[in-house]
Amino acid sequence: MRILIAEDDPVLADGLSRSLRAGGYAVDVVTTGEEADTALTAQPFDLLILDLGLPKLSGLEVLRRLRARNSKVPVLILTAADSVEQRVRGLDLGADDYMAKPFALSELEARVRALTRRALGASQSVLRNGALALDQAGRVAMINEQPLELSARELGLLEVLLQRAGRVVSKEQLVDHLCEWGEEVSNNAIEVYVHRLRKKLEPGGIRIATVRGLGYCLERVAAEAANDAPAVGPAQPGAVPPGAA
Repeated sequence: MRILIAEDDPVLADGLSRSLRAGGYAVDVVTTGEEADTALTAQPFDLLILDLGLPKLSGLEVLRRLRARNSKVPVLILTAADSVEQRVRGLDLGADDYMAKPFALSELEARVRALTRRALGASQSVLRNGALALDQAGRVAMINEQPLELSARELGLLEVLLQRAGRVVSKEQLVDHLCEWGEEVSNNAIEVYVHRLRKKLEPGGIRIATVRGLGYCLERVAAEAANDAPAVGPAQPGAVPPGAA
């Protein structure tokens, strides 16, 4: 899941990006409205966190241009507590939610999860496929209620594939959703991440298929098949600990 933060306060931007990265999100940060508009034109994002008081180009204008391009990316606007008129204008221009400064990081994280679920048409924070479950709020994946030890990158990869279960996801799409600006991530690196994740899922009857020339597909598991899925024991020695790259 890739998020763009448009915020000119360096302390707030740093705190937001650190918090979201710790949750397994890929995060890019811009500090002016012009930079935000350019980034949104050139790169797909899963969510925009937009400060309305940006220099060079206002947050409202960034939002107006975004919606004029028919982009449906969810937008969470940040605004001063007393700017009611700006909040109303932002919502009227197509923002999905807003938060007044100052705010608690835990609440922002919850709103981020809610907005990304809504964009994908999901109402619950837990994604399921057969015996596999991913708690997006707790950032924990389980098979048959047994937790899996996944690195942050593996968790992000699993989230993207689960959200699109039954559909092919290209390597380029995975890079776009998982990687920040400046990260040198090749198609070979994506193959390595998929290989590691596949080894951890297959004992539980969850299969990631390679569609040659196109990408990868997390195969859907029928509900009745989940009851027959083999149990998955504790992680083997040498497993990558959570948070590792």
